[in-house]
Amino acid sequence: MYEKIIVAVDGSAHSRRAAKHGATLAKATGSSVDLLFVVDHDRSRPQEYEGVTKEELEARIRDQLSEVFAIFTDKGVHPGLQIQFGEPGPAIVKFINSAGYDLAIVGSRGLNAFQEMVLGSVSHKVAKRAECPVLLVK
Repeated sequence: MYEKIIVAVDGSAHSRRAAKHGATLAKATGSSVDLLFVVDHDRSRPQEYEGVTKEELEARIRDQLSEVFAIFTDKGVHPGLQIQFGEPGPAIVKFINSAGYDLAIVGSRGLNAFQEMVLGSVSHKVAKRAECPVLLVK
């Protein structure tokens, strides 16, 4: 059914719930799975990334996502890690649409309609613009 799954993660409780579903689906279907982490320059401190090599950045992100990786390895699934830069919603959509995934899994904060209208929602942007099926996990 699914051969290539991507799970958008940021280390939050919402993304850990999405990771649990991703790990279960990947194990059940034998799919390959990647974790997608977006470095949001607007919310990060640029000096954190000055002079940081790609390998150092990946190590920092893997450390930040250690609980998420554990969810997968506990099920015998070994996900890849994809790192993108930019505003999370558009960066996730652009990457998903360019990489040919069969399923995208995204955690949702469960915003009500007013909060979503005012704050915007990464999961809503992904569900609306992704070219593959999207599983929103609450």
